Amino acid sequence: MVRGVAAPIVIVGAGSSGVVVANRLTCRSSREVWLLEAGPDYDTGDLPPDLSDGRRNSMTAHDWGYRHKPSRRARLSRLPRGRVVGGSSAVNTCIALRGQPADFDEWADRGLSEWSFEACMPAFCRLERDLDFSDSYHGRDGPLPIRRHPQGELVPVQAAFLEACAERGYEPCHDSNAPGQAGYGPHAMNKIEGRRISAAEAYLTPAVRARDNLRIVSDCHARRVLFSGVRAIGVEVERRGRVERVDASTVILCAGAINTPGILLRSGVGADAEVRRLQCEPVLDAPAVGRRLLDHPGTGIFVLARRGLQVDRGQPILQTVLRFPSGAFDHPADMLLQPASYTLLPGRAPLFGLVTQVGKPRGHGRLHFPSADPHVRPRIQSRFFEHQDDRRLGREALKRCLELLDTRALSGIGRPMLPRLLRGDRALERVVSVLCDSGYHPCGTVPMGSRPGPDAATDGRGRVFGLHGLFVVDASLMPTVPSSNIHLPTLMMAERLAEWLDRDLQ
Repeated sequence: MVRGVAAPIVIVGAGSSGVVVANRLTCRSSREVWLLEAGPDYDTGDLPPDLSDGRRNSMTAHDWGYRHKPSRRARLSRLPRGRVVGGSSAVNTCIALRGQPADFDEWADRGLSEWSFEACMPAFCRLERDLDFSDSYHGRDGPLPIRRHPQGELVPVQAAFLEACAERGYEPCHDSNAPGQAGYGPHAMNKIEGRRISAAEAYLTPAVRARDNLRIVSDCHARRVLFSGVRAIGVEVERRGRVERVDASTVILCAGAINTPGILLRSGVGADAEVRRLQCEPVLDAPAVGRRLLDHPGTGIFVLARRGLQVDRGQPILQTVLRFPSGAFDHPADMLLQPASYTLLPGRAPLFGLVTQVGKPRGHGRLHFPSADPHVRPRIQSRFFEHQDDRRLGREALKRCLELLDTRALSGIGRPMLPRLLRGDRALERVVSVLCDSGYHPCGTVPMGSRPGPDAATDGRGRVFGLHGLFVVDASLMPTVPSSNIHLPTLMMAERLAEWLDRDLQ
């Protein structure tokens, strides 16, 4: 048995959301908080190289090992998720985009009035320390530093991309986090001099770690939530080969969009038929748990670098971006296009890429948990570009890639590989269906909403409908996917939900 003297608040998952909640709840010394993490914990002064290097994703060393099927015609691909204190914020590409006001007003229009962009804006400012802008749209005193690469730091592919966007007449955008902005410019990123600043480094500072009321338990794999009737009373965990019980006054699931629904199903919370198929004891029929998987479909074009261009895997893989409207929505910039300084294909050919992302897809994927064994990975079917509207948007985005590659700036440094595959709408749609992958932004698997049912498992404050003492605080809550990378929206949600939890748990 693993117990405190009095039952603590137990947070399951020390990723982007979990570290925010742990920081905020332990500001009150009267409460005890345990933060459980399946992966290892590192002092931020002694990080392994893959975690400190913000130039690229860490794909294997601190990863859950998930694979997903992007589409029916695509090959099985990695879906990296961080298994370490800091979660995916410790292994990602450091892109710090907020999304657009319309993304959050859309949530408000679904009955979640507390999630309008106006209501979310103070939390966005509170979490950041923007090193470039100091107007009313930006924070200067938050824990997460954000900056943009100036022109002098851009590698050749990135600099040429911005020149190509200017040639094609796109508008420059110096601050992609200002509301309603579109156009080309540097990415807002949470890295300093190439070092990734994860949510763990930002929120679990030495001073926070020294708090007497915070206990971080690493290498602790959550199996299920324990209940007495409909009240959560603890968590069953596996640590050092032993199954143990952690008693809890409150359980807060911050395990992420893949793991949180799995924990709930193993705990008996989910669609009744799914819980029984897994041979688990039903606690609550919650059909929205794991019913759909939201993410950003991506596709792109590989470019063979011309002789003399430096294509070096030591370069930052992403530095710049073009955001533009698809025309399918009343949205200023729901599409994203960015140059990859190099590709990770096997072989020695010097390649870079132009990759594009559909920000507001109409389709969605699904998760399938084959077993109640917490070590059996789920089958993840992303189902990208199966909806005809998404295929059309992907095809049109590839046309923009080709137009940019036909500019003086980019044609001078590379040419598309296999150009015969890129001619005509039907050919482009085949490319979209085969050469697609995830933006690594899974969300929406335990969605919040105004009432329980097939589209909502929690209310707007993360309280699981029909249960007591159980909250969800992570990207699985998102009822729709924001139009851009979800790291900052996830932190924003955790900030707001932690504030409400702090009041509710007094």
